[in-house]
Amino acid sequence: MPSATSATGRRITGRGGIRRDVVAALAITTTVSYGTLYYAFSALLEPMRTELGISATVATGALTAASLISAVLGIPVGRWLDRRGGHALMTVGAVIAAGSVLAWSRVQSPGQLYAVFVVLGVASAMVLYPPAFAVIVAVTAPERRTTALLSVTLVAGFASSIFIPLTGQLIHVYGWRQTLVVLAAVLAVATIPLHAFVLRSTAPPPAPPQAEHHAGPPSRVLRDAGFWLLAVAFVLHTSALAVIGVHLVTYLTRLGHTPTTAATLTGVLGLLSVTGRVTVTILRRWLPITSITAVIVLVQGIALALLPAAGHSIAGAAGCLIAFGLGFGVASLAKPAIILDRYGDHGYATIAGILGTPTTIAGATAPLAAAAVATALGYTPLILTAASACALAALALTATRYLPTAS
Repeated sequence: MPSATSATGRRITGRGGIRRDVVAALAITTTVSYGTLYYAFSALLEPMRTELGISATVATGALTAASLISAVLGIPVGRWLDRRGGHALMTVGAVIAAGSVLAWSRVQSPGQLYAVFVVLGVASAMVLYPPAFAVIVAVTAPERRTTALLSVTLVAGFASSIFIPLTGQLIHVYGWRQTLVVLAAVLAVATIPLHAFVLRSTAPPPAPPQAEHHAGPPSRVLRDAGFWLLAVAFVLHTSALAVIGVHLVTYLTRLGHTPTTAATLTGVLGLLSVTGRVTVTILRRWLPITSITAVIVLVQGIALALLPAAGHSIAGAAGCLIAFGLGFGVASLAKPAIILDRYGDHGYATIAGILGTPTTIAGATAPLAAAAVATALGYTPLILTAASACALAALALTATRYLPTAS
């Protein structure tokens, strides 16, 4: 089979420098994993909390706990991926994920719910985008990585559109507990075999000693001022996205829209996230990925800043949300591309884990902090704070273009 060579001298096996079977498998497994481990929760929340006799805040806290556990595991999982690849890790993760969803269907108390979600957090660190991207980087030639990553994120971008209504229909027919049994079966059937059989021989081959000496250990990024600016940028941007994702419907109703209209307008964001990813991939043929991302994030900030004034009408709200939505899914594609452009592929998964830890924590905790801000100051100051976060993130991304990479 033809092979290509990465920037660090690794040999990449695959026709045209890309493993299409691996890309297709990960597109399927990440879609199903995000759908069952994350997006299904919103449909399950109300019937689950009603039966368990707990508040929405307590129930949602379980999902927050899972996100925090996943964030804490980002760096050790990244080290494993750099050294051993994703075959065993993602296969075991899929088994744990399916078993945890099944256990979720049997919880009888808040304590049991939180215990299950701690395990779900472990599984999430092993089966979602970060490990999938690390596998793709290991088996794909540099010039084909953007195409491979885009393929996975395009398919997975429909996870919410598929699994939220599917879960709702299953709940209507079977109830929330039996729905989780069905989802556990879907997760097991769709992910375990693909991880077990397709991801064989995807471990990253060792880089030549001279390349490894030249690149340095992954921890080298901590000496790079540009890395810290990237961390600030993605923490701010992730926080803004999380706040808008949770509080947008409520804010639109405060602007005078009906709940149905507010939910419909918010649903546009998920569809536009796919469009944004395609736009980034096309523009990258002519422009640096960091510059593209900075411009898109700035446009998001401007759109949010205009929302309080323009959002009272459906047309005005739709215009702002279309502009904002084009960047809604860009970070998932931009982060690996920026890391690879700035630091190469040596130690990629560990570096991604170092960057991903604070951003995941920010995404998990920002909605809770936002609720406190909204209670104290109101929703308009909250939206303007999110707009400012996007603007500052764009500024930080732009600044990294003028900083040399520390050796």
